[in-house]
Amino acid sequence: MTLLLTRNDLETLLDPADCLSALRRVVCLFSGVDGALLALLDCATVTAWRTGLAAALGTHLPASPGPSSGATVGVIGAGAQADLMVRGLRALRPRGPLLVHELDPERAAAFAARRDGRVVTSPQAVAAEAGIVLLATWSRTPLLHLAATRPGQHLTTLGADEPGKRELAADLLDAALLVVDDHELATATGTLATPGLPTTPRLSSTAVPALTDLLTGAHPGRTSPDTRTAYAPVGLPWQDLALSWLAHERARERGVGRDFDFLG
Repeated sequence: MTLLLTRNDLETLLDPADCLSALRRVVCLFSGVDGALLALLDCATVTAWRTGLAAALGTHLPASPGPSSGATVGVIGAGAQADLMVRGLRALRPRGPLLVHELDPERAAAFAARRDGRVVTSPQAVAAEAGIVLLATWSRTPLLHLAATRPGQHLTTLGADEPGKRELAADLLDAALLVVDDHELATATGTLATPGLPTTPRLSSTAVPALTDLLTGAHPGRTSPDTRTAYAPVGLPWQDLALSWLAHERARERGVGRDFDFLG
């Protein structure tokens, strides 16, 4: 039997803390018996959760530990992925005040109300106050340059997943400890392919750490409280499997979803 899980089913089943745990230990699972289709899930929801929560993990690891009360977090772009980054980050560390900037004032206000935040007027206003800045936009011109940031800040840019999209300027990327999710993709279509990025040894694909390097301890990550850090994922679709399997197991445990026999 194949299990059908809708968006509402997935919202009921998935929890940020559990998903973050699953993303730390991804396993590709196939039936060793007949390769049967186990479940069909709404891909848009799974991908949004995977993108936002994997980015939360990529934010938590290189970012400064901050005060015990949590650093101020700033959001630039108030969509679903930004929302899941905020939710995921809250499951990983204490959070201070939340700042929100979005071109659509109503959307910004709704996000701020939903997550107990405050709307500000520009990306620069976010960077002026936040210790952690989360960007999730479609911008093709840099929203933040080096001069708008300060030592010790962390920035996560989701708008670096295809050629032409740019949220962080080249001078900022050059000054920061840059972390990517996949070297080959980042070099071909992601942040390491940013026009104007200096071709320095420090920004070569062999020198820039991947998130896996931080998870395994192969790279120390932040070594000084004054280090700027930036996480720039392209997005790894195979991570969807981790969340899909978690949702499938939870659905079977809780009796959620609808069985459908394709061989009927």
